[in-house]
Amino acid sequence: MGDISTGILIGALVFLVFLSAFFSAAEIAMVSLNRHRLRHLATSGHRGAQIAQRLLSRPDRLIGVILLGSNTVNALFSALTTVTVIHLWGEEESSIAIATVIITLVILIFTDLAPKTLAALHPERIAFPSAFVLRPMLWLIYPVVWVINGMANGLLRLIGVRVQARSADQVSPEELRAIIMEAGVLIPESHQDMLLAILDLEKITVDDVMVPRGKIEGVNLDVEWDDIVSQLTGSRYTRLPVYRGSLDNVSGMIHVRRVLNLMREGKLDKESLEQAVVEPYFIPSGTTLTTQLLNFRQVKRRVGLVVDEYGDIQGLVTLDEILEEIVGDFTAHAMGRIEDVHPQSDGSYLIRGTVSLRDLNRQLDWKLPTDDSRTLNGLIVEYLEDIPEPGTSLMIHGFQVEILRTRGTAIEIARVRPAANLTAETPSAPE
Repeated sequence: MGDISTGILIGALVFLVFLSAFFSAAEIAMVSLNRHRLRHLATSGHRGAQIAQRLLSRPDRLIGVILLGSNTVNALFSALTTVTVIHLWGEEESSIAIATVIITLVILIFTDLAPKTLAALHPERIAFPSAFVLRPMLWLIYPVVWVINGMANGLLRLIGVRVQARSADQVSPEELRAIIMEAGVLIPESHQDMLLAILDLEKITVDDVMVPRGKIEGVNLDVEWDDIVSQLTGSRYTRLPVYRGSLDNVSGMIHVRRVLNLMREGKLDKESLEQAVVEPYFIPSGTTLTTQLLNFRQVKRRVGLVVDEYGDIQGLVTLDEILEEIVGDFTAHAMGRIEDVHPQSDGSYLIRGTVSLRDLNRQLDWKLPTDDSRTLNGLIVEYLEDIPEPGTSLMIHGFQVEILRTRGTAIEIARVRPAANLTAETPSAPE
């Protein structure tokens, strides 16, 4: 062969290297695509994503056409390289060794390692253009691919593996949480917190966020009319439970706006007040916040009374309480919240025992355990397994707690100092 023949041989080798690199990169790019982003792009009308999604729906056919093309090209490259080396150096033993070294290095570096690394780093840039080439290739050589896949799938069935069209990927809550946390700057931190809080709603029940029965502010119809009017006009809440004697005899809920309308029209009396009462909405104890959020929307209510298995009222839950679990505190004064927590100059906090541990953790960024107790009083009593006396000091999960005042069987006021604010020795009453 002359020089022109040598040039043609080298050109053909370069072309085969390019084809082999294409098949290697296409294989890795296709399997490295983010399936959720691929589905989003395909739904948005991205043509390359739509073709890639259809190809990936049958991975056996996709891999079949890629491997068929790759192995065919590599076989041709090996044969042509041997011919070229013999043409340049003659039919000597060293020529075969040289051809083997060249084939190994070129396939390893140029047609395998480099293109696959590039495809793994930029899968979309490689996969979407490749899809336009792979789909017509699959059509052209489908009979060959069908036969090869049939033999391969038959072998897989012998070992108990069933090959079928790939179903849509399902994402577990834990995987979705990981996706959100790994989003980085793509999702602002505040939005990440809200998305993660939504996932946590299924783990939280109405018992965790309800206003305890002892702190519910309501309207007692059995008291004097002047006292009822004073309570309605002076309340900081827009919806109040109405009852006779005690909450066990609850009549319903009243919206203060309706009371003000009656007052403006000069029609406010006990009879009109009772007519304005809406029947109560009860929530079973243990209902998850996810379920209750949907229930509130279904029944078009914003407030409900939590009842136990015996029908006894345990507390009150509002839509605001659930939304605050997602977006954080957005009301000025929620029942039993920040007005019961008083920061001190020494870094400690005076806290009422009825305050929710979840509220403390959220407002002060603490890590008090909420598995077994819902209030500060419950946490202390659970830890001591007894009702403490005023002056008792203890350490709970890194927090120094001093009991300041008790009432009956409950802790009324306690001083809590986080471990980070503990100074040298702070005087406290003996245990």
